[in-house]
Amino acid sequence: MRRSLMGKKVVVLLLIPALALIFIFLILPALWVLKIGMTNETLTGVKARNPDFVGFENYTKVLSDRFFYNALRVTLLFVFGSAIVGQAGLGLSLALLTYRKRKLRSFVQSVVILAWIIPEVVVAYLWIAFLDKDYGTLNMLLSVLGLRKVNWFYEYPLLTIITFNIWRGTAYSMLLFSAALETIPPSYLETADVIGVSAWRKFKDIILPNIKSYILTDLILITLWTFNVFTPYLLTGGGPSFRTELLSIYIYRSAFRYFKLGYGASIATIALLINFALAMFYLSLSRRKKA
Repeated sequence: MRRSLMGKKVVVLLLIPALALIFIFLILPALWVLKIGMTNETLTGVKARNPDFVGFENYTKVLSDRFFYNALRVTLLFVFGSAIVGQAGLGLSLALLTYRKRKLRSFVQSVVILAWIIPEVVVAYLWIAFLDKDYGTLNMLLSVLGLRKVNWFYEYPLLTIITFNIWRGTAYSMLLFSAALETIPPSYLETADVIGVSAWRKFKDIILPNIKSYILTDLILITLWTFNVFTPYLLTGGGPSFRTELLSIYIYRSAFRYFKLGYGASIATIALLINFALAMFYLSLSRRKKA
């Protein structure tokens, strides 16, 4: 009994540094944003020095602001297209295609990881050079094929940033799913090969049940990461006509371009609550699966 109590004390002592870091870098900033969101604080001017407490006035304004709903709609489409369908789907496909093919997997992983580790500003420049209407590589190739040039950033802005984010972030999903496939006992698939099971049945009855928890983990992480990503701003600046204005860009525009810190903080708090709701949704799915 005494040994058990000593063990618990050691565990608590070991957890203290981690809990302290979580409090300093996660909980305190969240509380600060919540506090600022209830004031009319600005970045410059009189209200920057002496802001007034306005309660939930900022939140009321946000919930009646059409730009907020536009940003939320664009963000949800962006997350669904680039994270749930794009990164998870492409990552799983690449992991399956290179499964048990070591040389091919090493090559594909190297190419995909390269897109992941290049600095964001460099990646944005490469994509602008690739998609530019007049001098972009893609339009030059289309011209060679006799097709018209496309102004990708104006005609298909949302599709452009979705494709950009898929290209940028598929590496994580592919690495996670490749590791998950390695946990499947080889005898399962070897037996299926011997009895002539189709590829679809092997995926449905053997692979999918064994990597379900990894898929859920991947969806949790890439959904939250994509929901808060800011990199598309480097490509389109949220335009044209707010068609690619994600929630993160809307927060930036309100707080740092229009100098309304209190208003921007209230939007950030709402975004935080949406993130929390998404995380709870995925965790409830996880618990339901285990039950």
